[in-house]
Amino acid sequence: MPDLWLVVLCILLAGVVFVLLRPKRHHLPVYIGDQEHISKIMGSIEMKRAPWEVFDGLAKKYGPICSFHVGRQPVVVLSSSQLAGDLLEKRGDIYSSRPRLIMANDILGGGLRGVTSPYGDYWRRWRKLQHAGMSARATLAYREHQTLESTVLLRDLLRHPNGYRDIIQRFSASIVISISYGRRASSLEDTVVKANVASIEAYLRAAAPGKFLVDAWPILLKLPRRLQWFRHAADRKHAKETKYNLQLLQDVQKRMDAGINKECMASRTLEALAEGEYEGVNKVELAFGVAAPFAAGVDTTAGSIEYALVAIMCYPSVARKVRAELDEVIGRSRLPTFEDEPVLPYLQNFLRELVRWRPVVPLAVPHSVTQDDIVLGACIPKGATVYGNIYTMMQDPNMFPNPSQFLPERFDDKALQNMVLPFGFGRRSCPGAHVALQSLFIVVARLLWTFDVVGPNPDPNAHVNHGLVRTPAPFKFTLRARDDNALKCLETEVAHADRKLLEWE
Repeated sequence: MPDLWLVVLCILLAGVVFVLLRPKRHHLPVYIGDQEHISKIMGSIEMKRAPWEVFDGLAKKYGPICSFHVGRQPVVVLSSSQLAGDLLEKRGDIYSSRPRLIMANDILGGGLRGVTSPYGDYWRRWRKLQHAGMSARATLAYREHQTLESTVLLRDLLRHPNGYRDIIQRFSASIVISISYGRRASSLEDTVVKANVASIEAYLRAAAPGKFLVDAWPILLKLPRRLQWFRHAADRKHAKETKYNLQLLQDVQKRMDAGINKECMASRTLEALAEGEYEGVNKVELAFGVAAPFAAGVDTTAGSIEYALVAIMCYPSVARKVRAELDEVIGRSRLPTFEDEPVLPYLQNFLRELVRWRPVVPLAVPHSVTQDDIVLGACIPKGATVYGNIYTMMQDPNMFPNPSQFLPERFDDKALQNMVLPFGFGRRSCPGAHVALQSLFIVVARLLWTFDVVGPNPDPNAHVNHGLVRTPAPFKFTLRARDDNALKCLETEVAHADRKLLEWE
């Protein structure tokens, strides 16, 4: 008899645990089912599709908003720019946090990676640092280096077109390192590049869903620290990264003291810190804040430059229009500069269309809501993960007729010219957008002024998935000088760039 009561008690306890731990719908908006149902939906859409393509399929079936559970976690997908604006921007006070990544952000990152940090005091200090270094005004200081590096990029692509990926990555890495520390990267073997790549790879491994028990059971953090077996290796890596980032900051301070530094985020913020402008910010926060552009800016900028090459090859008539504008405004005796940008409206529209046509972060970084919110009569619960489905928004035929086509002319509509959707939403939008657009302008302007891009048309829909970032599938091309004078102008600029870039070594 006692055994029977024990069995009954176990069944009752199991029932209580099931009720407590099962996902709660909270009357989620357009709820489309549990994990089994989601698996069927994803399976019904073509296999090997990227997450944004799956979400696009859900939007076509269920409309501009839908929700489901992944395990116990409620997930909401916004596929309408109107809804994304209403929630992620207008209600940014509650939609600006991030899903918690205990191992990746809290432990390995020490809570210092602003991109994935929760919305709060630390994130506000971090954002202030990013704005100081990459606002529209601040980025003007980086134009000289971007111009010099763009010249080297064209020289290297002309010589080694088959190595375009590494060449473009090197360019992108050098730009963000110069923004952070006022120095360049002459190769991908640069110590700062290698250290940052290793850091990103470790972070991505730590963020892999289901890899670490503590992400599912945060109560493990209540254990005495020495008994938290899951964190010891990550703590050592964080200590090593902290030491390295502080050393880079110290190197900038030494160059400042010697009067040989180039203006950069580190120099600006060190000066501001010395003057008491960053209340509550310590050197460790500063070191991680200054290091942030690498993780967010290298793959994204490089991916956009690759997509520019794809667009040029797939839409030659558009490329001819850009070249015609460049020739009319600039002539054939010099390469374009940033001073030409205001008088090149078609090129500006080309770049706007580029980031619309192929946004390199199609789902942005997911948001998290910090309190229950009523949307369309349904409840998005506190802690829900909210995706802004940029991919689908950029393919909205009501906003962008013939969305699959590359049509810069659509941005003759002035209402679209200030569109920032490809760079994220509200308070968590990309702080490096101005830097990225400057890099795209100087590279594309100089590329099309100097060269024809020759080769078989790549498949514009084929891509490589790098987590949140996508880039084009590998393609082949060569560069052919438009005329002899173009090549002579480039050679002259390359000689100047090689000399001048020694100042950033």
